[in-house]
Amino acid sequence: MKKMIIAIDGHSSTGKSTFAKAIAKVMSYTYLDSGALYRGVTLYALEEGLFCKNGRPRTRELIRQLNNIQLTFRKDPVSGENRTYLNGKDVEHNIRSLEVSDKVSPVSEIPEVRDFVDKLLVQWGEKKGIVMDGRDIGTAVFPKAEVKIFMTAPAEIRAQRRLDELLSQGRPATYEDVLDNIRKRDHIDSSRTKHPLKQASDALLLDNGNMSVEEQMDWFKKLMKETWDITLP
Repeated sequence: MKKMIIAIDGHSSTGKSTFAKAIAKVMSYTYLDSGALYRGVTLYALEEGLFCKNGRPRTRELIRQLNNIQLTFRKDPVSGENRTYLNGKDVEHNIRSLEVSDKVSPVSEIPEVRDFVDKLLVQWGEKKGIVMDGRDIGTAVFPKAEVKIFMTAPAEIRAQRRLDELLSQGRPATYEDVLDNIRKRDHIDSSRTKHPLKQASDALLLDNGNMSVEEQMDWFKKLMKETWDITLP
């Protein structure tokens, strides 16, 4: 089977990571979470006090410290899934906090931060056989990816999904706060100057507002069969 790059872009909390992991598993591909890298940079900025009182990042200082940031993925021996490491420390749990979620969009819109993350992603993707999700994978990081998917869903549905996830992890949150966070991130992601969130011209739209993960996988398997003549289990 020809190795390819599968690029999944879309709005926050559409379940891109869950979908991408399921695809990687059924195709025996490597899954790379670009959002985890931006969250890792954001966590570093929080820990180093690189945010102003108004919540904006101290851009110049963060740019100067990018060389101090080492981000890697390591496979969990039990679950088999990648975990995010920041300067040698497992931060997979920390980067999923609402505090990081609230700060990641203004960090990710910094051109130098995007260049920093994109460089890492391109290096990891050179061998192909990967599934990668994010905001600009199919438009900027891998514009020649063989398969491109753009995921979306109504903001209210995404907010409820995210709230359920946070509460299941024992993290306090309210629906109103999560919905506000999602709307802010949508605006920032879509309006930033460098590599804004948008559907690539050759990407297939997947509105999963009323779809289960199983139904999304059925949709993907049909796509692979009809487009690439690849039958997946």
